[in-house]
Amino acid sequence: MLTVYGERGSGSVAVEAALTLAGVPFRLVERTAEADDETGRVNPLRQVPAVVLPAGELLTESAAILIWIAERYASARLAPPPGDLQRGQFLRWMSFVAAEIYALFWVRDDITRLAADPSHEPVLRARTADRIAFCWRMMEAQLESGRYLLGDTLSVLDLYVTVVSRWEPGRKRFYSEAPRMGEVVRRVDAEPRLAALWAERFPMEMDTDPVRL
Repeated sequence: MLTVYGERGSGSVAVEAALTLAGVPFRLVERTAEADDETGRVNPLRQVPAVVLPAGELLTESAAILIWIAERYASARLAPPPGDLQRGQFLRWMSFVAAEIYALFWVRDDITRLAADPSHEPVLRARTADRIAFCWRMMEAQLESGRYLLGDTLSVLDLYVTVVSRWEPGRKRFYSEAPRMGEVVRRVDAEPRLAALWAERFPMEMDTDPVRL
């Protein structure tokens, strides 16, 4: 059985959602604040998600884990397969979300990581929020969405965006910047197969909470 190291409201929820849709059982280990937390023993960065495979191999980085799940459990059809015309766009946007958007939350989760003075925090928070909004807007402009971001089949890209778009600056601004993508994430929010997971792991009232990577 896979072991998923995660936390409510974090990037691990997209991984948990992908495994749920693929019908793959997994053991969930919740990250805690304790210094000797099991997550820290597995991943020295103490970041989630982290996944340990049955043979002991460690996977980290949310985009990489989601792509691995889609390939390992291909029958679930959670990504365009190699050779598919949409494969390049799938890899492009998975990487874009990870590099251009998700990475900024390392700063926003704890502004003191980069702020030299407390007075710098409001500026950094505002500018990173603007950058995130700009990236959503750019993605919206270049995607030809159908029912989902890559057409009419739900993929791990949809799960990824659904989770990340809930983090600050939050869904209200996301809907304003990317209205067509907003329709997609609302559809994923309402996916019956994920209703229990969303309710337990990332209820909508958590949307304004600071994200913890």
